[in-house]
Amino acid sequence: MDAFLEMVREYGPDFFWGTVLTIQLVVISALLGAAMAIPLALARMSRNLPLYWISSAYSIFFRGTPLLVQFFLIYYGLGQFAFIRTSFLWPFLREAYVCAIITLTLNTAAYSSEVIRGGILSVPRGEIEAARATGMSAFTAYRLVILPRAFSLILPAYSNEIIILLKGTSLASTITLLELMGASQLAASATYQPIQVFALAGIIYYCLTMAITSLFHWLERRYNRYMTLAR
Repeated sequence: MDAFLEMVREYGPDFFWGTVLTIQLVVISALLGAAMAIPLALARMSRNLPLYWISSAYSIFFRGTPLLVQFFLIYYGLGQFAFIRTSFLWPFLREAYVCAIITLTLNTAAYSSEVIRGGILSVPRGEIEAARATGMSAFTAYRLVILPRAFSLILPAYSNEIIILLKGTSLASTITLLELMGASQLAASATYQPIQVFALAGIIYYCLTMAITSLFHWLERRYNRYMTLAR
């Protein structure tokens, strides 16, 4: 017990900042991924064949390859191209933090687009027809009726995707980023207490998962409250 408390005292700041970095990766990647996922979902439903095939190929690639491979391709692979190393983007793309954000964003966008597409397809036809009957354009109907309704329907599934994204951030340690798992590995190698260190990391991940679950439960109650009132 004394050794565990000593480990927490010495490496507590590393765990704290690793947790902060993990939260940053989740929040930024989730927001950017959601912004990408909406047009991707619409493209997957489009009758425009080039849009459909490009979006489908993107989704299949990022859902069909391991996240670890994607980390390596972006962090180590981009530097293999001379035109990237000589471009204005290289000072950003050579940073592990930026590469982690890019990888997680591209990955979660592929999964989230499928969740959003399923939500759009689940919107009752009557609500869509009612929007059209009022004279709404397709853009206005999507903005005011279809997407908000789909959002309320996908919240349980989307919360699972955010939790998966949280666990995916642990792979950022493989590209030298000291998020929560990276800080845990550092502490474990220095203290020779892997069980205690990774147990503490697991508890932190669990608490973060509970926070995400609570947030989405609150969103479900807020956005679906009219259904409760209707009963």
